[in-house]
Amino acid sequence: MTALQCASTLVIARHGEAEYEAPTWQEEGGSLTLRGRQQSAQLADSLADRRVAHVWTSTLARAVQTGEIVAARLGVGVTTRQALSEFHVGDHRGVPLEEDPFAATYTRWMEGHLDERVPGGETGREIAERVGEVLREVADAHPGETVLVVSHGGAIGLGVPYAARMDVPLQRLGNCDTVEVLADADAWVCTRYGAAASEPS
Repeated sequence: MTALQCASTLVIARHGEAEYEAPTWQEEGGSLTLRGRQQSAQLADSLADRRVAHVWTSTLARAVQTGEIVAARLGVGVTTRQALSEFHVGDHRGVPLEEDPFAATYTRWMEGHLDERVPGGETGREIAERVGEVLREVADAHPGETVLVVSHGGAIGLGVPYAARMDVPLQRLGNCDTVEVLADADAWVCTRYGAAASEPS
């Protein structure tokens, strides 16, 4: 069997719970809370028997911290990629965090209108393409292996359906919830999205 025929398993996780220095929407990396660190340790424990080969993360601090906690417990390395980061806040910079100025645009993205743009930021398609490109890089680098990818809820929700056939429905991801994608030369299939998993055939 050639490397291209060996399916890679991508376990894609949202980062742990984080807190932020600014009270408004910025593009800061945040920092894990104590609970976020506990969630990251629990994520590592849940992967202990999966023989994870490597951890890839967004460059934002909350994702890097999550990935490093998992990697340290599993004894593997960490690689960062900026393209795994959450979508940019654009013109919503400075809006209070308790407001959600992205809700209408993200809903449109989920309805398939990926060319809609966050004012001053990215389109859904641009986000999906950059995340999908990294997922392909990860799969190509780890044929036949299981790899953890730590990213962000919005980026995952756009990037995974762009890269893989969805055998399970999308749902809101909690902190350290995971998505699983089987990737090989023939097809990419999402078999788990949060708590939802496809039934064995």
